[in-house]
Amino acid sequence: MRLSTVILPIHRWAEGQKNWRRAEELGFHAAYTYDHLSWRTFRDGPWFGAVPTLTAAAAVTDRMRLGTLVTSPNFRHPVTLAKELITLDDISGGRVTLGIGSGGNGFDATALGQQAWTPRERADRFGEFLPLLDRLLTEGAVSHTGTHYSAGEARNIPGCVQRPRLPFAVAATGPRGLGLAARHGQAWVTTGDPKLFEKGTPQQSVQALRGQMERLGMACADIGRSVAELDKILLTGFTPDRGTPLESVDAFVDFAGRHQELGFTEIAVHWPIPDSDFAADQAVFEQIATEASGQLA
Repeated sequence: MRLSTVILPIHRWAEGQKNWRRAEELGFHAAYTYDHLSWRTFRDGPWFGAVPTLTAAAAVTDRMRLGTLVTSPNFRHPVTLAKELITLDDISGGRVTLGIGSGGNGFDATALGQQAWTPRERADRFGEFLPLLDRLLTEGAVSHTGTHYSAGEARNIPGCVQRPRLPFAVAATGPRGLGLAARHGQAWVTTGDPKLFEKGTPQQSVQALRGQMERLGMACADIGRSVAELDKILLTGFTPDRGTPLESVDAFVDFAGRHQELGFTEIAVHWPIPDSDFAADQAVFEQIATEASGQLA
């Protein structure tokens, strides 16, 4: 099982770059960041853009993969996003993974002055956004006229360093999203069942994740694809156990082992942020990074 981290873009780069450098030193498989304009309890504090942050991170790291967890159509367009991703993939030497989902109804949903989309509208837009982005990253010139997104001979030469394009990690739990993950994804991402966050139990969470994994398998079978072809990523911090896995190496190994048995191949943990939902002991966090992987097959 691979261990990755999520570094929120809340620090000016003079300070923030230290975390990205340290993440590589600690041996994390990947370091991701949120692609939001602001987020929840961090809304009134510093928050920087995902793509510029990842570009800077690419310049101060050499081996670690980089990516978003996750990008969404809330304030993105496939044509401009494709150009940015191709550039970032080039600068990083082919180390970028795009985590992408349909988005939510948080701050990003109305930041451009629009009304928040309904769940059905988000699913409709995502269903058009992702296939078009796939084409834009794999074809030299793309024209498309859709209900929500269009492209007029959009050029993306020379394309991604990674071929045929950089990998998609598709965040999804519903049938339409899982279908997109099966068809376009190289990985699948989940945070668990949000209905269990407040009052659920760890056991209920495991059961819910097992159900999601089974539905992903069915979505893959529907198109004749083996679910084994997809990596399965669990973004932690949103299940009923919350910060418990970061209390000790043993606690993390126990947590990761339970989810490895479900079929997860990668776990992403948040870089500690004091006095926040992601508070954790930095020394324990670093001990987990260096010691836990060796205890997991």
